[in-house]
Amino acid sequence: MSTEHAATADHHHSLVHHQFNDAEQQKEAATLGMWAFLITEVLFFGGLIMAYTIFRAKYPLAWAAGSHELDYALGGVNTAVLIFSSFTMAMAVHFGQLGDRKKIVLFLILTLLFGGIFLGVKVVEYGQKFEHHLVPGSHFEYHGEFADTVNPNNVQLYFFMYFMMTGVHAVHMIVGALLLVVWLIPAANKGAYSADYYSPIEMFGLYWHFVDIVWIFLYPLLYLIGRHA
Repeated sequence: MSTEHAATADHHHSLVHHQFNDAEQQKEAATLGMWAFLITEVLFFGGLIMAYTIFRAKYPLAWAAGSHELDYALGGVNTAVLIFSSFTMAMAVHFGQLGDRKKIVLFLILTLLFGGIFLGVKVVEYGQKFEHHLVPGSHFEYHGEFADTVNPNNVQLYFFMYFMMTGVHAVHMIVGALLLVVWLIPAANKGAYSADYYSPIEMFGLYWHFVDIVWIFLYPLLYLIGRHA
């Protein structure tokens, strides 16, 4: 065995944690663990969407009133931003498979940038809700076009669901952004990932795509359905 080949084999072996027999088994375990985690996330968000659907069926006019108070243009911008972030994340995984360190770092940074834009737009939206007293609580007020025909308490329930669903989603985005900043991008910049070992990028990619898909459901549910009532 040549010195170069031995060094490559030693490096490859060093990437395998002691509890696994080989790199393939380690990757399979990581993939299984991530999918198990994502299934629990599906159940969690599924419960929120089910509650939203039940209340919407019970209070259709209040849900239409609440939807009219949301800025669907900003929501549309954020939808496009997350679609682009899914593309950049997919490219990061692709270049991870190729072991191209510079492009891994580039596309992870772009993913972080798009995530930051999304959160910035969401801050603007939340600011609008505070300004118009549409945040559930003692200061909640509704003076929209349905004010004479809808129970404001039911509209407040809509905004409770809005903040719950988008807030939990935003927390997932923040967690993803922090993981990029403190872990994935620094490690990639140091050359921790190669064609032989890119599982962390791939696993994070699954998480990021899931969070993006959740928003694809939230946008029409909250911003579009019932808007023309």
